[in-house]
Amino acid sequence: MQTSPLRIAVIVGSTREGRFGPTVAGWLADEITQRPDLDADLVDPIGPGSVTKQLDLADAFAVVTPEYNHSYPAPLKALVDDHRAEWQAKPVGFVSYGGLSGGLRAVEHLRPVFAELHAHTIRDTVSFHGARHCFGPDGRPVDPASTVAVHRMLDGLAWWGVTLREARALRPYPGSRGE
Repeated sequence: MQTSPLRIAVIVGSTREGRFGPTVAGWLADEITQRPDLDADLVDPIGPGSVTKQLDLADAFAVVTPEYNHSYPAPLKALVDDHRAEWQAKPVGFVSYGGLSGGLRAVEHLRPVFAELHAHTIRDTVSFHGARHCFGPDGRPVDPASTVAVHRMLDGLAWWGVTLREARALRPYPGSRGE
C-alpha cells in the first residue's frame, strides 16, 4: 500500500535564551527527512507560523525537551495545554537532554500528560546526558549510538503514526467527552 509520508511535528520544548533545543531538534528533523516514509515540520513556540496549524496537520509528534528542576519547561506545558484535539489519537516520541539524567525525568512527567490528552507515547526515547558535550560543531551527535537510538524511536513512531492515521481515516476518534 503506497501512502504519503508520515508528517512528524518536531517540537522545540524550550524557549530560554541560549537554549540548546534548536540544535537537538535540527538534528532530529534532519534524521527524519532522510527517511522516505517520514517528513518533518519544525515547531518552535518562539518561531514564526501557527503552532496550532502545525500540530493539527501532524500525523505524529517528536517532543525535544530539556529537563528543568526534575521536570519539563513551563512553556512546553503551556503549548501542550493550549491544544487538545490536535494530540488525540496520535503518537508522541521523545528526545530529551539535560544533566546526569539526560532529561529522562522530563519525559516521565510528560507521559501521563499526553495520556490524558488521548495521545500514545512511544516507549523508546533518545536522551543526551550533558547534551552540549554530546554534539559536535556540525550540530550532530558525536556518539554513533545516538543515531541507532533515534532510528529505533522513529521506527516505533512511524508504525504507530501510520496505524493511527489509517484508523482515524476509517473512523474518527471520539476523543474525550469533557474537560
